[in-house]
Amino acid sequence: MKAFLKNYRQSPRKVRLVAGLVRGKGVLEAIAELDFLAKRAGLPLKKLLLSAVSNAKQMGIDKENLFIKELRVDKGITMKRMMPAAMGTGHRINKRTSHLSLMLAEKIVKVSTKGGSASGRKKSK
Repeated sequence: MKAFLKNYRQSPRKVRLVAGLVRGKGVLEAIAELDFLAKRAGLPLKKLLLSAVSNAKQMGIDKENLFIKELRVDKGITMKRMMPAAMGTGHRINKRTSHLSLMLAEKIVKVSTKGGSASGRKKSK
């Protein structure tokens, strides 16, 4: 279950702060944290997460069993602009963008036998 957000108009450095907060967490916990986060990147990241959850739902996977396996923030294109400066010169302004890629995975639930007998275990070679 993957979802991508390309050319998001915010610096990757700022988006990585939010990405680091939710990386590795369960989907429900991540959505709750992004709801109350006071960062601009919180809303687009939440939308991206919900999009990936929707993609997982199409495959028949339950929302409660998902967690954020990989959340990568890469550098996108940089738009170059000029700001007039003294004596007819100009200073360059870089308007940076980010590429976000999100991958969800399903939690594996381990079933343990209560008696601990050798007959209930699988042997691997």
